[in-house]
Amino acid sequence: MATIDVTVPSPAALLPSPRGLRRRRTGRRATPTMLGPAFVAAIAYVDPGNFATNFSAGAAHGYLLLWVIVAANLLAMLVQTLSAKLGLATGRSMPEVCRDTFRPVVNRGLWLQAELVAIATDLAEVIGGAIALNLLFGLPLPIGGAVTGAVAFVLLALEGRGQRPFERAITGLFAVILVGFLVTLVRVPVDPLPLADGLLPGLAGTDSLVLATGILGATVMPHAIYLHSALTCRRDQAPTPGQRRQLLRAHRRGVIVAMGLAGVVNASMLVVAAGLFHGSDIPATDTLAGVHAGLARALDAPAATLFALTLLASGFASSGVGTLAGQVVMQGFVRRRMSLLGRRALTLAPALVVLTVGIDPTAALVASQVVLSFGIPFALVPLVLLTRRRCVMGDLVNRRVTTVAAAVAAAAIIGLNGFLLATLVG
Repeated sequence: MATIDVTVPSPAALLPSPRGLRRRRTGRRATPTMLGPAFVAAIAYVDPGNFATNFSAGAAHGYLLLWVIVAANLLAMLVQTLSAKLGLATGRSMPEVCRDTFRPVVNRGLWLQAELVAIATDLAEVIGGAIALNLLFGLPLPIGGAVTGAVAFVLLALEGRGQRPFERAITGLFAVILVGFLVTLVRVPVDPLPLADGLLPGLAGTDSLVLATGILGATVMPHAIYLHSALTCRRDQAPTPGQRRQLLRAHRRGVIVAMGLAGVVNASMLVVAAGLFHGSDIPATDTLAGVHAGLARALDAPAATLFALTLLASGFASSGVGTLAGQVVMQGFVRRRMSLLGRRALTLAPALVVLTVGIDPTAALVASQVVLSFGIPFALVPLVLLTRRRCVMGDLVNRRVTTVAAAVAAAAIIGLNGFLLATLVG
């Protein structure tokens, strides 16, 4: 039974201070160490939900939705930079700042939707890991889901040794995903003209709109917005405005590198699917199991195995990151900290139900990403409101152009989700 500890630890206390923290780590020499938080956040942008939506989009519509991946990735860079800046400026996680800034009723609403988002996130992560274990070792899906959930504990145990071992483990799993798709991509025939056309905005009916919304939900992840601020506030302390701005530039460079590589992975997924499956007679390429079989047929068995390994790395890494983000959300919004076992059980249960009752796992993955896209505004709007306030941010307050860009992005997401809802209901 889950237990609730009502003791309120120090801000972001669940993210232990790394050994040997150097208070004056600034400038370009700080950039390598800033990659750790950025890659932890970036793993949320290459989770199994991305596999499902990107391969489904490429197989069904070719390169048509490539522009969505590019746009979502640029938005992710902006959002994660703002989240890192909020943590750096305030010394607190975003949920903690929300709790101290907004009215209690607003915070309760933000917390409840964040918990629903956490469940949808875990659904994708656990299902992805379960499918990968089934493809690699033939494990039944429910058992594979339980194994994926258990791996999160192993990864989070690294935090007992400090924040950096956890960051290194996640970065290593990210590298497996990146290398795996680059190796596959060089073997896929790419038609440059249709690919270039895919960079121009366009849709082809409700199905493509649903996938576009799913891609957005899979790329811009609400829990990564909350988590990045917590990782930053605990890691970096800069007493002077000049040092804070230098650290912010270092974090911005880290975000550009990590999110840029995540964008390469996402684009590679769609390009591989478009090049091998679109218009082909290979069946069931709208499912992850079908993609695995399709890669074996279109390329060879090693390509299929490599796909399953990248999916497994994604499921394991994102499962640990998602659980950590859930702790940040609960501790920040309501000053409560659930045991890791209780939190894992809470978010793991829906995924195990889906795997046990026989619901199509890939369809559940895509649906979870659409749910996540509806949760983005509830994280993005507060982030914009907070980072534009000088009383919150001090000398790191947003410039007007940054606030305008973030507000336009939030409005576009809300409008897209509203149009999708109206289309589906109508």
